[in-house]
Amino acid sequence: MHKKGGKRKGRKDTARATGICNVRSSEKTVLHFRKTTRDGKKTSYFWFSTTILGSLNLILAASVAFALRSKEHIAELEERQREAEMARQEAELAGLRNSISPHFLLNTLNNIYALAQIDAGRTQSAVLQLSRLLRHILYDNRQEKVSLCSECDFLKDYIDLMKLRMPKNVKVSTVIDIDTDANTTVAPLIFISLVENAFKHGVAAGLPSFVAITVTEDERNIVCRTENSNNPKSSADRSGHGIGLQLVKQRLDALYAGRFTWEKGVSQDNVYYSYLTIKK
Repeated sequence: MHKKGGKRKGRKDTARATGICNVRSSEKTVLHFRKTTRDGKKTSYFWFSTTILGSLNLILAASVAFALRSKEHIAELEERQREAEMARQEAELAGLRNSISPHFLLNTLNNIYALAQIDAGRTQSAVLQLSRLLRHILYDNRQEKVSLCSECDFLKDYIDLMKLRMPKNVKVSTVIDIDTDANTTVAPLIFISLVENAFKHGVAAGLPSFVAITVTEDERNIVCRTENSNNPKSSADRSGHGIGLQLVKQRLDALYAGRFTWEKGVSQDNVYYSYLTIKK
């Protein structure tokens, strides 16, 4: 008994010297860290439980799982946002496909009918232009990109049909200078709103007016320039004012971000201008 007691006493002395005591139970293991001053007085105690370590491991594992799940959730949200943006752009494009209003078509048909009584040859040409115009709107522009040549042909047909409606006081000029062998592509209907805007705000009944449209291409850029006499509509005739140009800006931001410049405004001699440059 004396020897056993001596062993226990030796263990206590060792623990006291090292400042560590182990206390075991059926529930947990605790490490007791104790510091003493030189005179043997206790200053502080530090307890560390293996159950706390287990809890920390569980918290860490839960945090990692939560972080991974959050990352997956963010990726899902970003994918949904991309899908929503694509759907919005497609809806805008569908709206542009329908931008040739029934009013325009009705007036064009009436002009063609009147033209048929004067010049049968020009009537046939006008009907063919109208047919190509509708085909381009309804079918050709389902693609993400179309050839610059086909887009310019569409603009020329639209301008020629608009000329049928113009009074003699309106001068319309068109310059198309592109490389037909370059196979350049553009977003469909990207220029039509600019041309529509030039006719809408450049023509005034009884006043000398002009509309000038130019589309050019070089090795680096595609440029669409429109200029027209500045004849703002009255407050009673501003239906849809600015919506077409807003859609153009939104599509340019989405499709040609960082690759386009667009200058527009009214010059000192009261000419409205729009200069759109798209980098290839």
